[in-house]
This record gives sequence, C-alpha cells and structure tokens, in this order.
Amino acid sequence: LDTTLAALADPTRRHVVELLRERPRRAGELAAAVAMSGPAMSRHLRVLRASGLVEVEEERGDQDARLRVYRLRPEPFVELQTWLDQMQAFWNDQLGAFKEHVERTQKGEHT
Repeated sequence: LDTTLAALADPTRRHVVELLRERPRRAGELAAAVAMSGPAMSRHLRVLRASGLVEVEEERGDQDARLRVYRLRPEPFVELQTWLDQMQAFWNDQLGAFKEHVERTQKGEHT
C-alpha cells in the first residue's frame, strides 16, 4: 500500500494511470499525452512498474520491432480500495457517534 500511495503521489503518474485506465498505451503515446520528454516519461513508468501498478506487454510492430505497451494491473488498486473502504467505514462510525452525541446533548438542553 505504501508503494502504491507513493507512486500515486505524483500528479504526472496519476495522469498516466488515468490514461491507462482507458486502454493500454506505448510510452511514447503517454509522453505525448502529457507533453513530456521520453526519458522523463520513462522515469515515471519505472516508478509505476516498481510499485506494481503497471506492467509491460511486448508486442511486435512493423518490421518485427518490439514495442512496449503499458497497462494497469488491478491488484494494487483492489488493495487500495479495500483500505479506503475500511477508512470510510471508520469515519462513518466516528461521525455517526458524534451525531448521536450532539443530538443527545441538544435534547438535554431543551428538556
């Protein structure tokens, strides 16, 4: 979870994740979409791969050249969603208890 959150802390990497949510893409496509140089995009993709958020598919292109196509991996996002759901349940419980406390306090003032 820590590596997922650290990788998603950068706005460029979040943008890349949003683009990959639509469909798998090549690194050059991603770099062009965010107006970034190839080497800079490679650094971001390296972080996303190291965190496990994306993986690379090798495809054959024209003249048998290998193309790297990046796609999202669902597992880290499932883990993140599970954690977020737990945090939301915690805060819902806390806010519910606070609401009950305030309502009890207000009823005590009016009686």
